[in-house]
Amino acid sequence: MGSLARAYGRPLALTLTAILVLWILALILVPLGAMVQQSLWWKDSAGDLSLTIDRLYNDIATLQLDAGNATDAAKKAALDAEIATKQGEATALEAQELNPGKQWGLDNFTRMSSLHLYIFVRTILYALMVTALALIVCYPVAYVVALASGPRKAIILTVALIVPYAINELLRVYAWLMILDYRGVINGVLGWFGVVDLDNRGWIPFLENPSAVFLAMIYTYVLFMVFPIVNTLETLDRNQIEAARDLGASTARIHRRVIIPHAKPGIAVGCIMTFMLSAGSYSVPAIMTRGQGGDWFSQLVYRQFFESNNWNMGSAYAVSLLVVCTAFILLMMRFFGVGLRDIAK
Repeated sequence: MGSLARAYGRPLALTLTAILVLWILALILVPLGAMVQQSLWWKDSAGDLSLTIDRLYNDIATLQLDAGNATDAAKKAALDAEIATKQGEATALEAQELNPGKQWGLDNFTRMSSLHLYIFVRTILYALMVTALALIVCYPVAYVVALASGPRKAIILTVALIVPYAINELLRVYAWLMILDYRGVINGVLGWFGVVDLDNRGWIPFLENPSAVFLAMIYTYVLFMVFPIVNTLETLDRNQIEAARDLGASTARIHRRVIIPHAKPGIAVGCIMTFMLSAGSYSVPAIMTRGQGGDWFSQLVYRQFFESNNWNMGSAYAVSLLVVCTAFILLMMRFFGVGLRDIAK
């Protein structure tokens, strides 16, 4: 605060600080706190109350019929007393159904079924695979763009990367859907060469394989891996590369000992952003698989909120995914030996 006041003056420093605090509260702390709070409680329904209430009213109707046909005064009084008892139970259960009590604990996290746990683990593994493949694909691209000879060539390469992303993300995903569909571009070309028989449904089912989702995700999130690496490689002194080459180092050794160590902050940021976007992606797996290649965990979170209307369980699922993403961030920082200051650069 003191440095801001000296640099920009006290009024502007207070304004910037207030905007920063409001940003953190409105976009981070309040939504996250609400989600965590929602995940830690559930309504104690004491079983299926609606079914129990219906059974009580069926019993009451039967007892009222018996009481109306009873001729013995003692038996009629006993039936009336039983009807009153069951009516009281039904009234109490109806009040409990309308306003069930809150129970606090971690049960929302432990109620995850074995199938949902399997989908959760599979989603994390798939996100890791997407991140690894994106790094393999994007590192050479970032190297060429950052160390291209001459600013003109660098600008052309950068524009070539950015221009496809002027199109909406959903349109780009649907483009890959048309390419990989059962009667899409690839199967159409293979059918034209006689490799597959489209008339007899002998196409290659690309969309039923996770690789279709991987391909679409890498294409969708490639810039989030490329540009952090480009930013760090642009600060590399090219004389270090020339010196290593003059000393007889091979290309692989130059990358391993000079370029990659310098690019660690950018690689860490690219891996973090790609992993988090892949693990939390909803539109890409939903569009590319069309229900044929298995759900991603983000689709389960959506269903808990908007189909099952179980916001407590949905919040617990979302918090679980957030914890894994946070752990991945810390792991990447530890693995690449970088801190927040290095990543911010």
